[in-house]
Amino acid sequence: MQVFRCLKHIFSGPWLVRLAFPKLSLQAIEAAIGSSETSHLGEIRFVVESALEVGELLHGVTPRQRALEVFSQCRVWDTEHNTGVLIYLLLADRDVEIVADRGIHARVGEAVWARICQNMELQFRAGRFEPGVIDGIQQITVQLQQYFPVSGVENPNEILNAPIIL
Repeated sequence: MQVFRCLKHIFSGPWLVRLAFPKLSLQAIEAAIGSSETSHLGEIRFVVESALEVGELLHGVTPRQRALEVFSQCRVWDTEHNTGVLIYLLLADRDVEIVADRGIHARVGEAVWARICQNMELQFRAGRFEPGVIDGIQQITVQLQQYFPVSGVENPNEILNAPIIL
């Protein structure tokens, strides 16, 4: 299984991201994040990575471990209300990981995040990348609206909405 995973990553380059997420799709995802963030105090960040480096694969880096690293590197944790949420897609593995800051994770819990990831992964397997991400954003929005609604407080955009391609 490890050899098969290595081959998938070796042959998954930036072209794979461009194929799955053309410019218009990235713009639609950015707009969905922007729209979502007007209704709650959370901050959503979408990051897609085509593949891991060979060294990471040889060291057995999992998509979850990489997502935690990206969460830190992108400073998704650096929000006033501790409500940053990272949607990380490792395209070669077709694996989605959601990493939420402590403010929201304590209220939502792992089961909800896992269900959202599974729903997104089902859509990705069907080749529905843009709709899968936007559906995931909408599901996360419901959680953020429930626990961190905008209620007369200032709601600045603390993290850029544009997707990041690694």
